[in-house]
Amino acid sequence: MTNPHHSRSAQAGSSPEFINPLGSSPENTTNATGAGAETRSAQEQFDINNWLPITAKRNAKWWYSAFHNVTAVVGAGILGLPYALSGLGWGPGIAAIILSWVITFYSFWQLIRLHEIVPGQRFDRYPELGQHCFGPKLGYWIIMPQQVTVQVASSIVYTVTGGKSLKKFFELVVPSIGDIRQTYFILFFTILQLGISQSPNFNSLKGISLLAAFMSFGYAMIAFVTSTIMGVDHHEHVDHSFRSHSTPGRVFDMLSGFGTIAFAFAGHSVALEIQATIPSTPEKPSRIAMWRGVVVAYSIVIFCYLAVAISGFWAFGNTVDDDVLLSLEKPAWVIAVANLMVFFHVIGSYQVFSMPVFDVIESFLVNNLTFKPGRQLRLIARSAYVLTAGFIAMCIPFFGGLLGLFGGLVFSSTSYYMPCIMWIVTQKPKKFSKHWWASWFSIVVGVLLAIFSPIGGAREIIVQAKSYRMFS
Repeated sequence: MTNPHHSRSAQAGSSPEFINPLGSSPENTTNATGAGAETRSAQEQFDINNWLPITAKRNAKWWYSAFHNVTAVVGAGILGLPYALSGLGWGPGIAAIILSWVITFYSFWQLIRLHEIVPGQRFDRYPELGQHCFGPKLGYWIIMPQQVTVQVASSIVYTVTGGKSLKKFFELVVPSIGDIRQTYFILFFTILQLGISQSPNFNSLKGISLLAAFMSFGYAMIAFVTSTIMGVDHHEHVDHSFRSHSTPGRVFDMLSGFGTIAFAFAGHSVALEIQATIPSTPEKPSRIAMWRGVVVAYSIVIFCYLAVAISGFWAFGNTVDDDVLLSLEKPAWVIAVANLMVFFHVIGSYQVFSMPVFDVIESFLVNNLTFKPGRQLRLIARSAYVLTAGFIAMCIPFFGGLLGLFGGLVFSSTSYYMPCIMWIVTQKPKKFSKHWWASWFSIVVGVLLAIFSPIGGAREIIVQAKSYRMFS
């Protein structure tokens, strides 16, 4: 979408050639409809890149990377981990979480290294790296649809989560308001996002993202401690057998459980975009600060994931809800606070995942349809996206099924195996070396997730839809 000769650099290098969705060449960024629009001048192109939300500012610190990644990774998916264990069982469930953490930690390292793999260039967006690896057009169309699907799916799931958590909060604090339909709480969350979505760029989200990171750790610890206390008090009545009693049901539950775990490791789809906000010089490349932040974030991730998954399943067994906080009832004020923390956290997560989508939409409107960049364009484009995601969330508010469906469908690609494929293509590790084995192992696991996990999630949505009334 941006001309490599005009793209903005941050002390070192520039963004590479980035083909727009309709395939306009970087040398002649004209209206893709061929309606005779004039080629943009170099200064106009520079200003556009200066205005886009991903490349507007590059002054982030390493701790920005830490809390952006905590906000992105420790998301709504953590609340579904006990439910995933109820379909997988103790051994396979815990093994799947640990294995996913190891694989995605490794693939995160690969993405960070690939960000500046070409001297003098920065691959600021996931599709840009795809273009470098697979060619200008093929690379764009391999990566962009998957990345956008991940981010749109996250927006939908976070909208559902925000509405459900807010409803639960009012059910505990103000029961008369809690009787209101869940649809209205989802609508309120959507309206709130309309305003916040006008934040101009990634760095302008640092306050919201920091708050969201603290909220995610807070509700994870509440879920862990409260589940443990409830498990101690009522453990003799808990059944830890499989959730389903039929063989087909168990198979589908296991597939959905793997997808739910994959959804919980979704941060890779915004990794390059987060790293793009960090300054870089030949003496101090951006990968150093980014990696420090990711190490901190992933240390928090594994602690929170295992704590919530084990305590939630141990306390409630196969009756645990797909959102573990919905299974917790006492003490009411603690559970209310936890649900409010979830609400504030998904506000930030929504924005972190939506910013790259805004970048794609605004790039397309400006470069392809020759719209003038400005507040009016940002207001209309982003509002249309937020309202669409909110409407879909109100139509299909099936939290557990959505996690399984989207987690296997596209999250396994962007987080598990696509970074490894890119590493093999660009770095060509020696056959049977440690990086060769690690990459191929991650690819096999990721592809299996992508093939089988959506089946379980789709089946769960179908089962829940049988008793669901639209906008209930």
